[in-house]
Amino acid sequence: TLDQTLRILPVSWHPDQVLGMHIPGLGVVFALAVVLSIGAMASNIIGYKLVHWWHALLHRIPVVRSIYSGVKQVSDTLFSEKGNAFRKALLVQWPHEGMWTIAFLTGAPTGDVLAKLRAQPGDQPVNDPDVFCSVFVPTTPNPTGGYFVLVRKSDCVELQMTVDEALTYIVSMGVIVPGGPRNAHLKTAVLPPTAS
Repeated sequence: TLDQTLRILPVSWHPDQVLGMHIPGLGVVFALAVVLSIGAMASNIIGYKLVHWWHALLHRIPVVRSIYSGVKQVSDTLFSEKGNAFRKALLVQWPHEGMWTIAFLTGAPTGDVLAKLRAQPGDQPVNDPDVFCSVFVPTTPNPTGGYFVLVRKSDCVELQMTVDEALTYIVSMGVIVPGGPRNAHLKTAVLPPTAS
């Protein structure tokens, strides 16, 4: 129980010793006070300095530095309110032609990647840099994993749903249909029998 959290205090500070009686639930109050004080400390100047010190420490450790900076850059991009990591929800043919899945527009290829895409054998050289786009194809039901794919914009169909609606659709494995009737998930499709 949370009353056990009082055990981290020195015996002379225990409420039983100070007040001379046992009051049930003081452990809950103590735990909440600790959580709130940590939150308050993290949101002010002292907390900012501690977080800054922690980042600086991680940047000094050779192997950790490369992993941490990469993860931090990705998380800052994905979770920042100003970021536009997933700009639009798209339909793309994946993993092969004729099979469609939801993907998210993440940007456009540049540099060497764009140069190699322009010079694909059998393709006509492409001078317009806006012909290709970078998309992220998430997996279901955990959209944090997926595939990074470079596709032609002409092979993408822009969806009229928000990124949040598309993520909900993916996580629910197609059960929760954006903009659909409230109980659409209760109706099941009946597939015709296959000839054997």
